[in-house]
Amino acid sequence: MFDFHTHSLFSDGELIPSELVRRAVFNGYRAIAITDHVDFTNVEHVLGSLKNLELRGKPNSDITVIIGVEISHVPPEKIGKLVLKAEDLGAELVVVHGETIVEPVESGTNRAAVSNPSVDLLAHPGLISEEDAELAKENGVYLEITSRKGHCLTNGHVSRVARKVGAKLLLNSDLHSPDDFLTKELGAKILAGAGLDHDEVTNVMEENPRELLKKVVR
Repeated sequence: MFDFHTHSLFSDGELIPSELVRRAVFNGYRAIAITDHVDFTNVEHVLGSLKNLELRGKPNSDITVIIGVEISHVPPEKIGKLVLKAEDLGAELVVVHGETIVEPVESGTNRAAVSNPSVDLLAHPGLISEEDAELAKENGVYLEITSRKGHCLTNGHVSRVARKVGAKLLLNSDLHSPDDFLTKELGAKILAGAGLDHDEVTNVMEENPRELLKKVVR
């Protein structure tokens, strides 16, 4: 299992980073990204703190730990500036909180995210348009299929649009608590429920995350 979207106590998660990583190892994860919610007020604190995680970059570790951010509820015209700031502060992965239908995310957030090649993942993009999915494909931005309650309501739409234009998908948990860890079996069922066939499920669960992991590690 791979998960590129999780939260610790540094935003609205329940676990300190070291416990989050330990539980990921226990659950058989190959890689996990800690991507706490940030805006301009807390990005320095979050990334500065995560850099101190002792398990990160440990030789022969059972898991690859990635430090990242989820840029959340930032005005679309300022997302690019915060992306650059996060990268300068050491973010290895940049996620943007997409236009989920269960939160009042500002219109235009999806477009700002998928237009930026420095963004790695658009989380729970809601009723994303085909035009924005095309931009995601062109700029190498992955679109998320999520197991998170509420955000998952548009998984079918996201998978249909991504398939139509050829955009790449990732399955993530948007983990906030210990109960949110996914198994391979549940992950495969979530993707099948979103309309993906067997080969597409394999691609989303194995090939795409390995591809992104290689990019991030490099």
